[in-house]
Amino acid sequence: MTTYIARPIAPVVLKELRSADDGGRRMVPGTDTEGGAPLRCCLRRSDPGERIALVSYAPLRRWAAENGADPGAYDEQGPVFVHADECAGPDTDALPFTNAHRTVRRYSADGRILGGRLVEDATGFEPSFAEAFADPGVALVHVRAVEYGCFLYEVRRP
Repeated sequence: MTTYIARPIAPVVLKELRSADDGGRRMVPGTDTEGGAPLRCCLRRSDPGERIALVSYAPLRRWAAENGADPGAYDEQGPVFVHADECAGPDTDALPFTNAHRTVRRYSADGRILGGRLVEDATGFEPSFAEAFADPGVALVHVRAVEYGCFLYEVRRP
């Protein structure tokens, strides 16, 4: 079995997002009183009392800029939670946020959506990634929440 690695938002990108997000807005940090927010910087849920922020993030746009691609109309940005201050990043290689329905959305090297798969439980991720990367046209996949469509993390070829 191949192990697929969830990629958090890179530290250099987090630094940019904490200054001005991909929508051009300044970060507005707050104290999470309830906990449970899916943090994209360390790929875990927040704890009560942590300082977090909701920022606008354009993962495909940033990937496309690094790879000389133009995602065209597939370019989108949306809200993600991050720690308001620098954090250590993930403390495990385990796939995060596998406790609910997710979509595994496939993208080509030119930034176009090639399809996707609904994953209903934690056992569906490995086969969905294997299926996606069996297609040589797939450059990366995004794992997204079904209920809001939010970007959770990216997976690239092993």
